Amino acid sequence: MKYKINFTLNNERIEHEVDTNKTLLRMLRDEFDLTGAKEGCGQGECGACTILLDGKPVNSCLVLAVDADGKDILTIEGLSNGTELDELQASFITNGALQCGYCTPGMVMAAKGLLNENPHPTEEEVVEAISGNLCRCTGYKKIVKAIMEIAEK
Repeated sequence: MKYKINFTLNNERIEHEVDTNKTLLRMLRDEFDLTGAKEGCGQGECGACTILLDGKPVNSCLVLAVDADGKDILTIEGLSNGTELDELQASFITNGALQCGYCTPGMVMAAKGLLNENPHPTEEEVVEAISGNLCRCTGYKKIVKAIMEIAEK
């Protein structure tokens, strides 16, 4: 069964018809070719699929696409301004806070959600905010450093 939804996707108004059982992650990847959000566990445990929904980080693998009706969606692809990276993305690069890159989009989006609500978090608040995002490569220190660099500006 299909359902018509209206939402904003990376600052663009969208009217779209979606299967009622499709997740937001599958819709973004399959129907809009926005592949930054990854399916890691499919159970909301790894954070690889994190996007911002109305400014708050969510695991898009757990949200049905129909629940995005009337909402604002921001993915990693919408964070940059053309070829100009968001300062958080640039900080991840400068601080070597990425290796394989699989978790990076979700990690950046979780951090962006935190910084939207609390522009100057403590290191403990940063650690808490990204605690739902798993990374097997970096050990988190460089990730926290990259986020704190922006928080301290």
